[in-house]
Amino acid sequence: MKAIMETKPVLCKAIEGVFASLSSPALAKIVIADLGCSSGPNTLLVVSGVIGMISTSGYPEKTELQFFLNDLPGNDFNYVFRSLQHLKQLADPKEGLLEPPYYIAGLPGSFYTRLFPCQSVHLFHSSYALMWRSKVPEELSSGVHLNEGNIYIGKATPSHVIKLFQKKFKEDFSLFLALRSEELVSGGHMVLTFLGRKSSQMMAHGDVGTMWELLAEALQILVQKGRMKEEDLTTFNLPYYAPSVDEVTELIEESGLFDVEHTGVFESSWDPHDDSKSNGDAVVDCARSADSITNCSIRAVIEPLITDHFGESIVDELFQVYVPVVAKHLEKGRAMYPVIVVSLKGRL
Repeated sequence: MKAIMETKPVLCKAIEGVFASLSSPALAKIVIADLGCSSGPNTLLVVSGVIGMISTSGYPEKTELQFFLNDLPGNDFNYVFRSLQHLKQLADPKEGLLEPPYYIAGLPGSFYTRLFPCQSVHLFHSSYALMWRSKVPEELSSGVHLNEGNIYIGKATPSHVIKLFQKKFKEDFSLFLALRSEELVSGGHMVLTFLGRKSSQMMAHGDVGTMWELLAEALQILVQKGRMKEEDLTTFNLPYYAPSVDEVTELIEESGLFDVEHTGVFESSWDPHDDSKSNGDAVVDCARSADSITNCSIRAVIEPLITDHFGESIVDELFQVYVPVVAKHLEKGRAMYPVIVVSLKGRL
């Protein structure tokens, strides 16, 4: 939610660009796709935000909006559809303003595959999804290379393993750009928000990598307790990579498919309920904040991967162990991660 609100001005400008590029704005049929929509309470914020922006912008009378909500087939689309009844409350148009007619559909599938017909989408939006890879690098999943004691890039990760993560990001992101370029109408726009790094230095990963190092530490505690096997931890790696701004812009430029209209970085707290700076970097209640981080930010995202690899029997215990591990880390100060925002325009 915070990321969507932070990037609202960028999204609004992209919408203005979409209308400016229409050959016949008086008969505007706008197709908007939200990639990695999930199914939680924030799923419809982008839809309601776009409707609200267009309602207040003096849109052409015959404008119609088609929204596609995309995520993997395992996403709870039924929950999303049941939530549509609350959309009117979210949009909350100003008095006297009419909403354009809009239509909403779910679209299961990986955004690392083709999802739409050629030149059919005017605006792509994606929030907190593109740091996830299509899969773990094959050399890691097959056991050719090992990342012992880590589940992502940690302080002890070998340099050749780091290169595997980097290579996979380049392959996936380049593919993503190529696919969306084919699906965008001429002059279409994309607004992408995802976790990343401020520094181009790989080991200056900061707190983006630390949260996964702490999870690896909690998993190691379960190994020591005999609750799981060491080899199961050794073979577990996240399909994840947080790129630097330089890596992102370099791949966009290499593709030659888009013009960069905006790039930016902001920081967000690990704890979704605590972004207050009133206490500086200090965390007032480390235990409470750690519990919020564990259940709202980490478990909600990572539990399916944990269950698939280790089984359901260790899940509750793992996150019970994880809470004090995170709380101890928060004693050093508030944990933040950088968020990259990129707005792109398809080349004519």
